[in-house]
This record gives sequence, structure tokens and C-alpha cells, in this order.
Amino acid sequence: MNSRAKYLVVIGSTVLVLLLLLGTVLGKGTSSEGPYRQIAVYTEVLSRIKSEYVEEPDMKSVTLGALNGLLESIDPFASYLNADQYKEYQNHAAAKGDVGLVLSKRFGYIGVVSAVPGSPAAKAGLTTGDIVETIKGVATRDMPLAYATLLLRGAPGSTIDITVLRRRPEPQKITLTRALLNPPPVSFKMMADNVGYIRPDELSGERVEQIAADMRDLESKGAKRLVLDLRQCAVGEPADGIALADLFLEKGLVTYLQGQQVPREDFQAQPAKVVWKLPVVVLTNRGTADGAEVTAAALEGNNRAEVVGERTYGDASLRRPITMDDGSAIILSVAKYYSPDGKAIQDTGVTPNETVQEPEPQLETDEDVETPRPEITEPEQKTGEDPILKRGLEVLAK
Repeated sequence: MNSRAKYLVVIGSTVLVLLLLLGTVLGKGTSSEGPYRQIAVYTEVLSRIKSEYVEEPDMKSVTLGALNGLLESIDPFASYLNADQYKEYQNHAAAKGDVGLVLSKRFGYIGVVSAVPGSPAAKAGLTTGDIVETIKGVATRDMPLAYATLLLRGAPGSTIDITVLRRRPEPQKITLTRALLNPPPVSFKMMADNVGYIRPDELSGERVEQIAADMRDLESKGAKRLVLDLRQCAVGEPADGIALADLFLEKGLVTYLQGQQVPREDFQAQPAKVVWKLPVVVLTNRGTADGAEVTAAALEGNNRAEVVGERTYGDASLRRPITMDDGSAIILSVAKYYSPDGKAIQDTGVTPNETVQEPEPQLETDEDVETPRPEITEPEQKTGEDPILKRGLEVLAK
């Protein structure tokens, strides 16, 4: 099958899945047999494609495209893995070498949520919004997200080639060297006017304990207000976000977890854990995800802090592998974390009280340039060159 035909089949199968989803929802309101009627329609459409399409299609590819289109339409972090892929995923999920990319599905391809600071991906200049078009020469269109993550892992020191779509007409080829990821420690400093500044690059491990110690240090040095910079903080479980929110909240609902088969579980603030009682502002951008979003939503929802910056990415859920009879599996969100006002963080992200856009990073325009842009590190530039930080300081000064 030529590339154009493949493209038409994949697009058609994805559209078909969306139509089936709509029909299933509508069918629930008219008859309990609605979903089964839609399966019959799907079977008939597949039969028509096989018998009447301009050329003999690869039905395995059509079905795979339909499955991935179905999953992506409800959960950008979901994956379908066939039996062999799932075995490989189980055997190599704990591979030590990594390139440091946090991923989700975008437009059928693999999209970058964030790059772990200090990682090979960050040093190569990969950032939020980039699209990974190929991995090891294989197109990521309809590639399971979990399998893409698996391909990027491997032995430290080994390399992997990817192509990335940015704001250029042609994909950019990048070779990444896998490494042991050692994110830098939490950044903190005193700024002018007795303002403390803290920026964690991730919330996993002992980062929350480090933040608590750093806040105590800043307060002992005279800090009266605090900037909590959660931009590009995309690594860290929702539990870590809850623990971070507890350092600020003396009362109130931090978040709650709920799913179709998961009863609602409320997480209330624990006043005994509070470390910082003075004013605080939270900075976010589109690379803020997962646990950091839980923190931002909790502080904003309890009127404990103003959130300044860009809307966050939208990723805070409980995911589990669900195995099929043939050994395949889907990795699916079975429950979502919600903001105190009842919004699913994965669906809506966290919208700041004050929206400020970050300037787009500048890319080289020379078509022959092979060197990727340099890593973007913590904002050490002057306040006037960082509009989100500047506005955050203005909010704190009110």
C-alpha cells in the first residue's frame, strides 16, 4: 500500500472510531443494545473497506489505527500494547538509561510534555509542544505511548535517533545518548524585597522534603514572601503534589481521586505539616504537569496562592495496565485527580488567576544547522526578561 493510501486508511479508521464513540453515547440514551449495534456497524464498515477500497488494505494496520484512535480520543496518555509489546514493556520498563522525555499523544503522534532538566533531551533543546515524528526510523503515528517510552530507554551510553517537528517545514534529526537521569537539586535563593524563590525541577524522590528545608532556610534569612516556580515541572506523582500542597495549607480539600470503578477518595490538608504560612505565588506554564498541577490546583482552589503564567498541560490520573485474553494490554487512566472545585485536572489543566504567556524560544533559521538549540535552564535573566516571573513578583507586592 502506498503512503497516500495508508494515510487515508488511518484517517478513515480514526474518524470511524470517533463516530462509533458518538453513536455509543447516543445509543445509551435510546437503548441498552446501542453499543452492540455500533459494533455491528463497525464490523460492516470493516467488511466494506476490505471488499471495496481502491486496493487491498492492511486490515491489521486499520484495526490498530482504530484502537489507538479510540484510546487517544478519551485519554492522551493511554496505550494499547500487543502481547509481544506488553512482554517487552514488562521486561524493560525499569531500564536504567533514559533520554528524559515526558510524553503524551498529540494529533496521533508522540508529543513532548516536558524534558527533564539536565537530561539528554533537555540538553538537545527538546521542549513542550515538540512532536516526535519518528523513533529509530519508525513513524510514531499510532505508536502506543508506552512503547515509545520503552524505545527511548536502554543502556546508559547507547544512542537513539529521533526526528522532531517544531516550527520548521522539515523534521529535524537528533541523536540522543541515553544516560542515568540525575535531575539537579531544588533551586532556591533570596531575591530583592525579602522575596524567596524556589524552583523544583521535579517532585519525585525526596524533593518535597528538600523544598520544606529550603523554605525554612529562606524564612530564617528574612524572606517574607515566596515564589514557588513550577514551570517545566512534569515529573512527580500526584501523591508528591499532595505532599507539597500540605506544606502550605492549614485546612481545606487538597484534591480528590475518583473513577468509574474507583470510589471517591478525598485528600484533606494536614495542618501539622505546614511549613510556610506567609504569602506565596505559584508560577506555571504548559510544561507543568502531574504532581505539580495538583499542587497548583490545590493552592489556587483554596485561595492560598495566586497562580500566574500559562495553563498547565493536564496530566493527573491513576493509570493501570489492563490485560486482555490474548496477552495484550491497555494502559489506561482508571481514575482522575480533581481540583477542589471539581474539575478533572487531566481534562482541563490548571488555569492561572493571571494568564501570562512565555515568549517562544527562538530557533535557528539556517536550514543547514544541525545543532539543536541550547537547554533552557532556570530563569537567571533579569526580571524584565521573564514576563511570568515579573508578573508573579508584582502580584506578591500587592
